[in-house]
Amino acid sequence: MSEAALSPATVRQRASLSATLRRALLPALVAVLVVAILATAVTTQGFFTLANLQAILSSMIFVGMVSVGMTLVMVSGAFVSLALATTATVSAMIFMASLSLGLPAAIALTLLAALAASAVQGVVISGWNANPIIVTIAAAAVLEGVAVAFSQGATINPANTSYQLLNGRLLGLPVGLFALAGLVVLTEAMLRFTRLGPMIYLMGDNRVAAVAAGLPVDRIGAGVFAIAGVSAAMAGMFMASFNHSASLLLNRGSLGFDAIAAVLIGGAAISGGRGTVFATMIGVAVIAVVNDLVLLRGFSTGSQILLKGLVVIAFALAAHLRQEQRR
Repeated sequence: MSEAALSPATVRQRASLSATLRRALLPALVAVLVVAILATAVTTQGFFTLANLQAILSSMIFVGMVSVGMTLVMVSGAFVSLALATTATVSAMIFMASLSLGLPAAIALTLLAALAASAVQGVVISGWNANPIIVTIAAAAVLEGVAVAFSQGATINPANTSYQLLNGRLLGLPVGLFALAGLVVLTEAMLRFTRLGPMIYLMGDNRVAAVAAGLPVDRIGAGVFAIAGVSAAMAGMFMASFNHSASLLLNRGSLGFDAIAAVLIGGAAISGGRGTVFATMIGVAVIAVVNDLVLLRGFSTGSQILLKGLVVIAFALAAHLRQEQRR
């Protein structure tokens, strides 16, 4: 029997049943995920140790910094940036190459270069309404090409050891973890307590309405990508310091994928208009724990990517169901 032939009461009953099933599915899905991760952690030798906890926290630094920028990009309605991981790598190379000028100058030069390169992408995407995937892929290619021409494909070694300051520890924790915390707090405060924050959310939720309201979408987009570039540059400087050198090989991992996964796990809407940096950090922690577990269990690289993909799908489904409940 077609739905058109059903009585209004039957249609309402089926709709109510469907809504009830969706409401029951969300807590069940979250419970299964939590239990699965906890069960794996309990049965993994060496997971519940102080050294492993410190390793997990340290692994959150690089992905966490890039994820801050990725959150802003996604919230603004620009989908994702496929150039942030490359921006981090090229920033690492700039940082190492400019240490001969002194640590403060190297940091400033690195941040300014990433800010400028990323702001241009923001203007093109938001001001010209260009496809963010195409623009950021092209930007990543240009950045990588410039880096290859500059370095001749060689590894860049520092002129001095001043970068070791970024490898230091404070209260027993890596300095980078405090830098990440500061970046997270400042960015979340920008979203919540400045005029720019609501504009970013409005532009991501409804770009047409933002333009009709007279918002400078090109400048907002430039600002979003500029902040994202700075966050990626910070990740690059800490990556270079951790590795004591820099080359394009730093971008051969899953930094970009992990950042996108963390933002999605944190519940940000890939279509824009919803998400917070604090929630993204929950996603960063989940990714760090999953990475740690698969490494401790000796899984292959392919298995690691598969498991992370399944986790992202599950959390993204949970976020979708939560949004449906709110509606």
